[in-house]
Amino acid sequence: MNEQHDGTSRRRILQAGALGAGAALGGALGGGIAGALPAAAESGAATAAAETTGARSTSAAGSIGAASTRPDPDNPRFTIAVVPDTQYLFDLDRGDPAPLTATFEYLIEQRAADNIVFTAHLGDVVENAQASEFAQADPVFAVLDRARMPYSVLAGNHDIDGSTDDQRGDSAYLRTFGPQRFRRMSTYGGSTPDGYNSYHVFRAAGRQWLLLAMDWRPSDASFAWARQVIADHPTLPVILTIHELVNADPGKPVAYFTEHGERVWDQLVDGNNQIFLTLNGHYWPSGRVTRQNAAGHDVHLHLTNYQDRYYGGGAMIRLYHFDLARNTIDVETVNPWILSQQPARRSLLAEAEIELSDDTNRFSVPLDFTARFAGFDPAPVRPARDPAAMVIPGTVAYWRLDGPVGTRVVDHSGRGNDLTPVLLPGSPADSLRATPEHHPDQPGHASWFFAGGKNPARGGYLKTADNAPLNRLTFRDGYTIEAFVKLSDDGQDHSWEGLLSRLGTGADAGKTGSDPSEPVVNLAFSGGRQVQWAVYPLDRNDTFTNWGHEEVAGRWFHVAVVNDGRHTTLFIDSSELLRNPATRSNGLSTTGAAWLLGANHYANKIEQSFAGHIGELRIVDRPLKPGDFLSA
Repeated sequence: MNEQHDGTSRRRILQAGALGAGAALGGALGGGIAGALPAAAESGAATAAAETTGARSTSAAGSIGAASTRPDPDNPRFTIAVVPDTQYLFDLDRGDPAPLTATFEYLIEQRAADNIVFTAHLGDVVENAQASEFAQADPVFAVLDRARMPYSVLAGNHDIDGSTDDQRGDSAYLRTFGPQRFRRMSTYGGSTPDGYNSYHVFRAAGRQWLLLAMDWRPSDASFAWARQVIADHPTLPVILTIHELVNADPGKPVAYFTEHGERVWDQLVDGNNQIFLTLNGHYWPSGRVTRQNAAGHDVHLHLTNYQDRYYGGGAMIRLYHFDLARNTIDVETVNPWILSQQPARRSLLAEAEIELSDDTNRFSVPLDFTARFAGFDPAPVRPARDPAAMVIPGTVAYWRLDGPVGTRVVDHSGRGNDLTPVLLPGSPADSLRATPEHHPDQPGHASWFFAGGKNPARGGYLKTADNAPLNRLTFRDGYTIEAFVKLSDDGQDHSWEGLLSRLGTGADAGKTGSDPSEPVVNLAFSGGRQVQWAVYPLDRNDTFTNWGHEEVAGRWFHVAVVNDGRHTTLFIDSSELLRNPATRSNGLSTTGAAWLLGANHYANKIEQSFAGHIGELRIVDRPLKPGDFLSA
């Protein structure tokens, strides 16, 4: 017996806790008979290189939340819904509009939860290009119109006379889905004079995106129009939707270009670096491939079509979940019409079509959006900030490693806590090196590289003077210590390397608990690159430790330790970490000895120095909120 799904959307299950929702979309809509058997798919050209398949990941559904019925244009996670060939649903008297109606109602219902910002139909709305068929499709698309859900439609070969290009003149398609339909939408940008090609601009993830909806056979003039549209929007990433571009063979999901697809590539895609994703239908089964454009960047070319499946595909859709925080597009394929049906009314064939979870229809595309779009819209570089502006009230030390390695590093706080470079015995002179590398949110645009190691102990570090005022401070009212750091990824063992430490041990400060040879203050990284804040507070006879998670070597990050006089909290990139003790902790013990930047000690012996980059470090004698950190 096949496993039966209940009638509840799996998104509803995910969202039940947050939304109080658990009901299904509703009973099955009335269904007609299945359409005629599909004709064989057209053949194509030679195969192209395969696209790297991303690991299957959890759907973005439910992760965004539904605070309103409108999408959030600034959320880094958003969804584009893709509706491929629906022609068998509108096939004279053999069709059934219910599946597509259910799909559109589903998208409206999920609009806020999935942050659906746009819906793109890939053509072949109807089967025979008849006015009666478009009369059936028109009120179904009006479901989106009434909900003010932006969408695009393009002509497939079954929507018009497939032997013509877009200079064909009037048609039932144009009377239904011409410019007059889209002018009411805020996303609509314009159409070619013939009316068969259009473009939309929508906002998502805090920026604008451009989508081209191109005809079955664009004329040379329409390709020129599309190139001009892109040129008129020089900083916008572009998604091309068109009915035919790539094809795929059964059992071979690596797509390849058709003869017409090569024309589209040559005329439009190859020379326009802004086009990073193309979506087409027409053929089946689904497939995908990547191809490098003239600028040497990947273009992801995806074929999606389900008309060959049960009930003409039943208005099955692709959901492209863009996640700019994770640099990933998660793709899933679902059938809302079948999801809406009660199990008792669901046929055996329908049960198998609720969603497609094979690698061809559920996958992830890793995509570094910032890097991919840098050629036409580079991310703005945050300018350097004046050191004086970073000296906020309570600053007791502020060191920028933005100058040449010399005799000292100035304390910009004006408190006189300058640092002096020190090399461990036998270490080469370049164990400390000035570099232009820096964290993108770092006020100073430079850093020092510390070439530290152990067995034998080697490298360099920085040290306050023996009489520096900082050495005597106990921070009874709280403190904030923050730094910009990049750990070395050289494969060496740097376990327990110190970022910041205070000379003097627990025993020196009169503390007898735990290991009295440990430093009174130690900000370090374990063998697993876990950040550790281990100190002897004033109000405890034992060490007090906060732990972080494993950091990625070779990546800049911001670390902060905040104490409010009672509790201590670790932050990485302004995000509060987990393993922060609830035990009270006040102040920092001191023996009046010096502070070390880029090293720590055991029993006052320095066994290694830091390995990696340090950009700058600030110490404030009060707790700061993340919005007041140097990275803010």
